[in-house]
Order: sequence, then C-alpha cells, then structure tokens
Amino acid sequence: METSKFNPTYLQAKAPEIFAIARHTASVDDLRASLARMANDMMFDAFDDYDVLSEGSIIRVRDCAKVLIRLMTRRSEDMARFSVARAIFDIARGHDRPDLTPAFYAELLYLFLGLQGRGPGSALADLHLIPSRYENREAALERSLQLDDLYAEVNLRTAKYISGLDDASVERRRARQQHICSSMQGSTDDWNDWNWQVDHILREPDEIARLLTLSDAEYKAIQMARANGLPFGITPYYLSLMDDAEASGHDRAIRAQVMPSLNYVEKMAEAQRFGHCLDFMLEADTSPIDLITRRYPSICIFKPFNTCPQICVYCQRNWEIDDAMEPGAMASQKKIDAAVEWIRAHPAIHEVLVTGGDPLAMSDSEIDAILGQIASIPAVERIRIGSRTPVTLPMRITDALADILVRYRENGRRQVALVTHAQHSYEITPDTAAAVNRLRTRGIPVYNQLVFTFFASRRFEAAFLRRTLTRIGIDPYYTFNTKGKEETMEYRVPIARLLQEQKEETRLLPGLSRTDEAVYNVPGLGKNYLRANVHRDLISILPDGSRLYEFHPWEKNISRPVKTHLSEDVPILDYLIRLDAIGENVYDYETIWYYY
Repeated sequence: METSKFNPTYLQAKAPEIFAIARHTASVDDLRASLARMANDMMFDAFDDYDVLSEGSIIRVRDCAKVLIRLMTRRSEDMARFSVARAIFDIARGHDRPDLTPAFYAELLYLFLGLQGRGPGSALADLHLIPSRYENREAALERSLQLDDLYAEVNLRTAKYISGLDDASVERRRARQQHICSSMQGSTDDWNDWNWQVDHILREPDEIARLLTLSDAEYKAIQMARANGLPFGITPYYLSLMDDAEASGHDRAIRAQVMPSLNYVEKMAEAQRFGHCLDFMLEADTSPIDLITRRYPSICIFKPFNTCPQICVYCQRNWEIDDAMEPGAMASQKKIDAAVEWIRAHPAIHEVLVTGGDPLAMSDSEIDAILGQIASIPAVERIRIGSRTPVTLPMRITDALADILVRYRENGRRQVALVTHAQHSYEITPDTAAAVNRLRTRGIPVYNQLVFTFFASRRFEAAFLRRTLTRIGIDPYYTFNTKGKEETMEYRVPIARLLQEQKEETRLLPGLSRTDEAVYNVPGLGKNYLRANVHRDLISILPDGSRLYEFHPWEKNISRPVKTHLSEDVPILDYLIRLDAIGENVYDYETIWYYY
C-alpha cells in the first residue's frame, strides 16, 4: 500500500484554505476558535446549498465538521494531552514535528476532504440503487434488477470464504480427524467422547507439530507460553479444523483463536514478572461476592468453574485462568452456596449468566446441581449459559446434557438459553450443527457473540459467518469490538471498521441474519452500543494516528455523577497496511475514514 503521500506537503496541497487560516492566525487558541467557526460555517453551507450537493456529501460534511469542532475544544486537548490544533499550527509554519506519523497525516487528510464533501466513495458505488424514472410495477422491476446486480457483486466478494459445512471442508476435516485420532491411538468412539477429547488436550509444541505444520513463530510462541506458565491448550477436535497443507489462509482465524503470538506471550510474561493487573474489565470492582459479577440491575454473572477445554488467546479472563482444564478449577461448595444465596437475596436479578471458564466443561452431575440451585431462586426468569463447547468440543452437547438443561426450562416461567462464540464460518461444522440441533429441538435457543478481530474483519467475512450461523440455528447476538488490551494488539481492529461492516455489509442481509448489536465493552461499566454515536465522542487524533474516544457509560442519564472512559483506538492506516499485506484490495475499505 502506498503511504508516501501522507505527509505535510501533500496535506497542505489538498487543504490550502485550512492552512492559510493557520498561517495567518497569531496563536493556537485563536486557531482553535477559527477552525471551529470554519467547520460550523461549512456545515451550515452544506445544508443551505443542499440542492447542489448529494445527500451523501451533506452527511459527510456534517460528520467531519462535528469531529473537527470537538477536536478543537480545550477539554478535548486536556483529556488527550495532545493538541491537534498545535500540530496544524506547526505544520503550517514548517516546524519540525517528528512525532507525527503518516497515519496522523492520513486522518487529517480525509477529515479535511470530508469537510469539503469530498473523499472516497463506497467501492459498491457503481451499483448503488438509482431512483427510477418509472412508477409502480415498472419501477419495482427496475429496482429488482438493480438489487440483483448489487447482490451479485456481494457474492463475488464472499466467494473467497468457505464454511466448515461445505463438502470439501467436511472431507478435509474427516481426513484430518482420522490422522489425528490414529496418531493418538484413539478409536472413532474415543473421538466422539468428550471426556477422551479433554483427556487428550494438546499442550506442547512438539506434540502439536507432529499433527500439524506449524510456522516457526507459532512453534516458538507455544514453547514460550508453556515455559512461562501461560494458559494454553487445543482439543484434538479443534486441531482437526486447521489445515495441514500449503497455507490457504482459510484457517487463519482458527489458528489465531488459540495460538498466541510472540508479542502476546512476551507481554503476558512481562505482566507476570512485574505483577501487573490484567483485569481489563475491572471485574474486581463489580464483584460483590466471590464468583459473582454485577454491572447491570437485573442480571449477574455467576462463575463456578474457572477453566475451559481450550483457551482463546484474547480471553477476557486470561488474568484468572491458570490453564486448560486445570485441576481445582471448580469452586468450593461453600462459595457456590454463598453466591446462590447472594442472588436469592437480590430479587432485582431475574437473569443469571453462568460462565467462567466454560461451565459446560463441568460434569453432568455438577451442571445439574448448580442449575438446580439457581432454578430454586423465585426471581430468576432466565438461566443463560456461556459456552464455546459447541465450537471447540461439540461432542460435549450430548443428549444427556441437553436433557439436563431442558429440565430447568419451564414454559412461561423460566427460560434456559445458551450463548456461544463462533468466530469464523470455517469453524462451523456438521458436528456443531448437530450439537445446536440437540438444544434447539428441546426448546433451548442458541445465540452467538462474535469478537471482531483482525482475523474476522475482511469485507463481508463477518456477514458470511452470520449467514452460516443462522443456517444451523444460531442467532447472531452481539459483535464485540476487540478489547484494547496491550497484549492482544495483533487482534485489534479500528472501531471505524466495525461501524463500516455494520452499515455497509451487514445491512445487506435479511434482518434475521443481522440481528446482532455492535458493542464496545467499557471497563468496569459494561456495554457501550456503537450503533449510535451519542454514546461516544471522538476527542483527538494522536500523533501515531490513533483516534482517542471518550465513551459514556450506559447509566449516564440515570445517575450523577458518572465516569467516562478514554480508549485509544488502532490507527486506521496501520490496519489498512495489514490488510494489504494479506492480499486485500484496500480500495474496498476507503470509506472507513468516515465512520467516527
């Protein structure tokens, strides 16, 4: 990707009026006021001259004007500890600013172009729906043809993605399973026994390398993770979903789920050495009693089991899970009883999310006992279970387990639901479909929470996942912006890309395939809905090109005073460079700059 144009000379050439103002302004404070006035005037002019501008251009001017006005405020500068106005002031005067990167200049370039109603349009713009010159049936027929053309283009873009339900994928996995199973001296019955899978979790790089071709970086990272005591493990089943051939890229997201990067291992090991707290979501501040987290009025999280059959690299609770299926992960009965009684004493809580760790990695009898205790609380109307086993260990969803879960479903009185985490269409297999069907046929709904990482963020990649999920009976529920944890930097995606995905790609799906909500999890406070920008403000562009957002808590209109949260995002230019490196056409993504 060509980045040389993102420099002060090119920027000034593309926005001469702005830099003329900056050169003739006596001070940075005067410049802040002048640029804010200019942005407001340009927004007014766009709406006043609406008959000569397209609707898209008017909205772009509006959005960019609002952003520039906010960047110019003293409050924003004080919170960011950086002044965009000062940077513009210095650029106009030719002052040396080595701290400013191409990603910073790129942000200002597209912001200034947007103020003029310019900037790149959608890559699908050539197929936009043109208002018809006809009426009634003729108009409908013309629009239908346009929609056919539009979706033909979408299908071209999704053709590079495959699901684990495709015949070729099924055959490939069948061969992989046979190879892994025989290498581990197991039978078909063993393979389909979840206890055998758990007993044979793969942990060491050499044993994994005998069953799967690892890159040098993957081998070294696993080796370092084990040496530093970091949680790690892969079920034989999940390993069979990885391709052991020339890198096609199809299993990129699957490998990234469980194989840590070197940066991740180094950061985690460093945190351990220096005793840094990795509780990113500040659960300690919202835990009124052991095993319980409560952020909202009518739901609480209950964590009786503190491990999983397999550890996701970017796990929210990597700070408290020791290892995959670590002995002693089950809480004591005394703590479980105390947590249940605490819930009983708070009748405002009518939903309990049982998670951990992965609660379905407990034995049938343990699950039965815990669900029975929760169901004995009169106020509880829904028991929600958070588990990734339908994806990582689908043979865990046995008829016996499904019968236990449905035992606590009482129509009109109490619902039992499962929320899982499928990350990519290539993870969805006939085994997962069968596991989901065992639950759905018993009246237990299944929902999905997608984490929008780099490895699932290409054009229409998440949309294709949602289509695949709904085919097997999993309803999209949430799409989470990747948390801003330093150790998982490789996984992070700009918020602008998630907004672009929701408004340009997901929007083309039928409603039942796109019912999920895009959210950012605010540490200690909870979900911030990204669909509406009234819940956040872009307050600065930092020298490295990062956008700095201020998030408002969900209870901002309910209580006073409230804390806001500052989050430094991933530079958009850096993200586009990474996409370019894996063969993506970054032209397809250019409207990303205008999602704030």
